[in-house]
Amino acid sequence: TALISGFSSLPWLVKPLYGFISDSFPLFGYRRRSYLVLSGLLGALSWSLMATFVDSKYGAVVCILIGSLSVAFSDVVVDSMVVERARGESQAISGSLQSLCWGSSAFGGIVSSYFSGSLVDAYGVRFVFGITALLPMITSAVAVLVKEQHVPGPTRGQNVLLANPSFLESSRENIIQLWNAVREPNVFLPTVFIFLWQATPQSDSAVFYFTTNELGFTPEFLGRVKLVTSVASLVGVGLYNGFLKRVPLRKIFLATTIIGTAFGMTQV
Repeated sequence: TALISGFSSLPWLVKPLYGFISDSFPLFGYRRRSYLVLSGLLGALSWSLMATFVDSKYGAVVCILIGSLSVAFSDVVVDSMVVERARGESQAISGSLQSLCWGSSAFGGIVSSYFSGSLVDAYGVRFVFGITALLPMITSAVAVLVKEQHVPGPTRGQNVLLANPSFLESSRENIIQLWNAVREPNVFLPTVFIFLWQATPQSDSAVFYFTTNELGFTPEFLGRVKLVTSVASLVGVGLYNGFLKRVPLRKIFLATTIIGTAFGMTQV
């Protein structure tokens, strides 16, 4: 489990690289649409292999790594699209766009959580993997609807770096700008907070094995638990979009910390 979790998180550690690639190397003349299509195809490939040929833990690690890469790359592309559309807008409009993204994710989690556990019990894991392989294809299909200006690419037989000789220079400038931005206190301190938060040891794997091996939770029941989590996420998005997007972030952090601590004490 630690091996799978570690490898699945690797593609998320180099997300700025995906931004440099999509900005500097238009694929088939598009910086966003084509990479979304490619990400969907990679995700479909990884889960198709899980549903058919994979029969070892190392094969599962490779497939999960590919699937994680597809999600991480598409996440960067979608975030860049949101940033482009929110540029110059007020905090309320930017918050609404983010709420739309997270709300859509929570709604998808509700649908998948409701059916995933019962489908595993009824048809087995490979059947669920096969259904999961169809979902990234939705990303590829929807990517065709993205409105984006066509960018001329290199001619046939022309080297990509030769066609874009300023790539290394522009990448160096982007890295310098990124580093200068991270050094700003308004960015650096939240970054340190997020790092410490994510670096804190978690007991997710231990809790999972305890609930399944000791308490006997079935896949259907675990799906219901995930359903409750997704519903709570959707409610949180609704509260933020309806009442909190104009509230200073410090007050939101303080309120969520107090409420989270209070709920945690009720479980002791």
